Amino acid sequence: MPAESSQTLERGLRLLRLLADGRPGRTPTELAAELGLSRPAVYRLLTTLQSEGFVRRDGEGRLHLGFGVLVLARAVQPLLREGALPALRRLAEEVGATAHLTVAEGEDGLAVAVVEPSWTDMHVAYREGSRHPLSRGAAGLAVLALRAGRTGYVVTEGQLQEGAKGIAAPVPGLPWLEASVGVVSFTPLDPDVVGPQVAASAAELSRALA
Repeated sequence: MPAESSQTLERGLRLLRLLADGRPGRTPTELAAELGLSRPAVYRLLTTLQSEGFVRRDGEGRLHLGFGVLVLARAVQPLLREGALPALRRLAEEVGATAHLTVAEGEDGLAVAVVEPSWTDMHVAYREGSRHPLSRGAAGLAVLALRAGRTGYVVTEGQLQEGAKGIAAPVPGLPWLEASVGVVSFTPLDPDVVGPQVAASAAELSRALA
């Protein structure tokens, strides 16, 4: 029984990862083909996941992630914040700019951790819980770059707040997380210097969460 139960759990998790890859919804037949399972086996998994709210079916019969995953995502955010704070503190102090961790929620970016530098006369106040479209600002654009398979840093100016400069890099190597680490400042930031520092912090966070 334990071996059989573990196999069922592993298959269910693989199914959820498929549905989380950003592609349009799939039919049960498509899921069965991609998972290498029989349709009856996939139907059994879907029945359980739908009853728990982790999978939903649209009007055309295609399957998508259900809203039940949002409950799990919210529970993970405090853990992400705790894991990110050491790297963000070092980054904020090194650069002299407000550092932040932003995660994707659909097509929005959500700031789940923010650290302000301790030694600067002036810095950007960036509130944890702030939300903005991924298409605006360095943090969101870095997440979109990650979706496209790019891991380099992104530089923007004035996209979220007039006069604010931002540099962000995606957190690489974590299939379960779409996120970026970034800094924002009203004073000039040298991309050639700060960009690699931000990318190094994103890689450090990836290792800490792996």
